[in-house]
Amino acid sequence: MHIFMYGMDKTLRILALPCLAFLTAGCASHYKVEGVERTRIVVDSRYDKIPDAEAAAFIAPYKHKVDSVMKPVVGKVARNMNSYRPESPLSNLLSDILLWGGKAYGETPDFAVYNMGGIRSALTKGEVTFGDVVDVAPFENKICFLTLTGDKVIELFQQMAASGGQGLSHGVELVITKDGKLVSARINGKDVDRAAKYRVSTLDYLAQGNDGLLAFKAKTDVVSPDSQDNNVRYIIVNYFKEQMDNGIVVDSQIEGRIKIAK
Repeated sequence: MHIFMYGMDKTLRILALPCLAFLTAGCASHYKVEGVERTRIVVDSRYDKIPDAEAAAFIAPYKHKVDSVMKPVVGKVARNMNSYRPESPLSNLLSDILLWGGKAYGETPDFAVYNMGGIRSALTKGEVTFGDVVDVAPFENKICFLTLTGDKVIELFQQMAASGGQGLSHGVELVITKDGKLVSARINGKDVDRAAKYRVSTLDYLAQGNDGLLAFKAKTDVVSPDSQDNNVRYIIVNYFKEQMDNGIVVDSQIEGRIKIAK
């Protein structure tokens, strides 16, 4: 048996190997963990000041190919946008894009849901590249349309309240408590009708009942396109491109879609 123990001094290796050889004879280690320490190492532009020529030459052809895909500008945003609970500019924007995305499939959803955990980066004021969109939405999630009864919509909003908030499209108004209880829920200016049916646009990942949104398991009339161009990142890109073609700088702000009861 060969044991490699990196980061340990020579004396420790000499002592450890005989011990390993005689484990069956009852040899016990005299070492124990006294504590664990960690630190973060920020990897940023400081490491580019003196680049390694050989490494740079090796990655050059790959970098060119990646940049050709990731660098094209797809749109612009009017402000820095990030995500946080209970409501944020970026989660509002992404939810609105899911609602907008319905038109390509002949769908007119009543509202859309985008989970906070699926948002993995932020957008910086100014130009947005394809790579920026990939950073925000790196997963292979696809858009999905489904129907829930009003009872299940209330249950869904209760589960959102319990998590502290998720992304919701324009027109939804929730009031929740600090300890995660749903106080009230309105869609397009009306209280949720428990007997009605609501069409929802969301991610296929959430439609399966993930991220604690178990109410989605009661879905009916599901439309879940599975081709690559239905990946949410492409729908986001298409939205930005449409806005850019129309000379629109995309903006999004907190509107009170989810309020904390006082």
